[in-house]
Amino acid sequence: MTAIASRPTTWDENWASRAVCRSTVAADDLFAKGAAQQSAKIICQKCPVVAECLADALDNRTEYGVWGGMTERERRALLRRRPEVRSWAQLFRLARQQESERAS
Repeated sequence: MTAIASRPTTWDENWASRAVCRSTVAADDLFAKGAAQQSAKIICQKCPVVAECLADALDNRTEYGVWGGMTERERRALLRRRPEVRSWAQLFRLARQQESERAS
């Protein structure tokens, strides 16, 4: 069983430098098609900045690749389900803050 990296309690604006994929995989692996996308998503499960990555992809409407553990199809579906969200980063940051407060 693979251990999931502990999630930070504060939002990391400089998340890209801490992303697991930055140093462990070839960039092309994250732009896979079809079933290979599932393998790319597994890389994200170990990442301490997965929420920041996903928020960035959603806020910027990134069209291609696996970002924050979601494929482009999954991100499009989420954006369609939640059109009222103006800032995913703000939403995720608030959720993380509330989770941290509950844990204290």
